[in-house]
Amino acid sequence: MRIIDVREVAVPLHGNITNSVVNFAEHTVSLVAVQTDVRRNGRPLTGIAFNSIGRHAQGGILRDRMIPRLLAADPGALLDPSTGLLSPARVLECAMRDEKPGGHGDRAAAAGAVELAVWDLLAKHHDEPAHAAIARAFDRRPMTTGVPVYAAGGYYHPGDSLDRLRDELAGYADEGYPTVKIKIGGLPLPEDLARVEAAVEVMGGGAGVAVDANARFDRAQALAYAEALAGLGLRWYEEATDPLDYALHRELTEAYPGAIATGENLFSVQDVRNLLAYGGVRPDRDIFQMDAGLSYGLTEYARMIEAMESCGVDRSQAFPHGGHLINLHVVIGLGLGGCEAYPGVFEPFGGYSPDCRLSDGLIHPGQAPGFGLEAKPGLGDEITNLLKELDS
Repeated sequence: MRIIDVREVAVPLHGNITNSVVNFAEHTVSLVAVQTDVRRNGRPLTGIAFNSIGRHAQGGILRDRMIPRLLAADPGALLDPSTGLLSPARVLECAMRDEKPGGHGDRAAAAGAVELAVWDLLAKHHDEPAHAAIARAFDRRPMTTGVPVYAAGGYYHPGDSLDRLRDELAGYADEGYPTVKIKIGGLPLPEDLARVEAAVEVMGGGAGVAVDANARFDRAQALAYAEALAGLGLRWYEEATDPLDYALHRELTEAYPGAIATGENLFSVQDVRNLLAYGGVRPDRDIFQMDAGLSYGLTEYARMIEAMESCGVDRSQAFPHGGHLINLHVVIGLGLGGCEAYPGVFEPFGGYSPDCRLSDGLIHPGQAPGFGLEAKPGLGDEITNLLKELDS
């Protein structure tokens, strides 16, 4: 097996919503295809993935640096010698050649999209869903009976109101989501608190509500919100402050009795080790949200989970950021705590495909080969266009 082409296209997100920091109206995502010389049904076997949601597309990094390295590499150097198939770890190593340590960020997401496309390709080669390939690679049994899921919504909308928020969250509850997450930090504290209290009312208690500040707060704001939220019994309080301010994170865990969630903007194993060492993490309650698509792919992400476990944090505390199909398969394959979902948000990438089933608060995967991205409405059309570009 050898790589014969790699392509990237920037796909815009649909919608005009904001969190406390970012308006997503102009956000794009890198959709990547890795094509090989192996043929299936008369076509080259091709792996598809993307760099998750919440960062911009990384087309320049991919086209100028990473893709040329892969296409110029000795094909044998990219293979697992035990199988003769592409090795995600070796593909990642090649993509990162001549890159200095540190300086994570968009580079981590660019590499992650390529590495995850190789996982999709391997699963398609074996005609199995990606969670099966992932579980086998890491010597685990996939959680095919379903995993816990929550609906991530509650964004700020133009002309917003508490009634609109209540209707949105009630819709998630009616669909079967037992927990929702809403945004905070985009309004003054009293108005945000009214939004949180409305969510708690709709969901029948604080345990069904998580809140996310998207790293907006300084020390005074983070602690003020912690005090205001402490009595509501929320599922968690997420990313109050800069993800690399470990000292403030420690202070926050000392001030807030409930669960603190963070990690979606930690892109390396070393970042996670620093959080564990200096961030005041409480293994019995706090949540880790690293995202393979933003963190050099599954090879690096699995090492993050190992770092957690080495510090006494169970992998059930991992709830990856990014409510989409790729992370559903990662959660099921690695046996993590649960999934985020973006129902009706961040199309065409957010949410799951029709062959996934939600019941009793659990999301059950489809059985399409790979990540099943081709079955996702809207996204399947983008993949078809990308494959046409490969064929041209």
